[in-house]
Amino acid sequence: MQKNVGGIDKTLRIVVGLALIAWAVLGGPLWAWIGILPLATGVLNWCPAYTLLGIRTCPLKK
Repeated sequence: MQKNVGGIDKTLRIVVGLALIAWAVLGGPLWAWIGILPLATGVLNWCPAYTLLGIRTCPLKK
């Protein structure tokens, strides 16, 4: 798995993921548990959808 998520994208994924999970824990709708996905992709710095689409938001190593 080569990193393809970085910078602001990573931060937004983690924040949105945590917010959705917190909402679910506090009695929100069941679908709010989907926050696990953006949280995981932000922590792992890898998104399978980005791989399929050829997108990369992290800087290339020189």
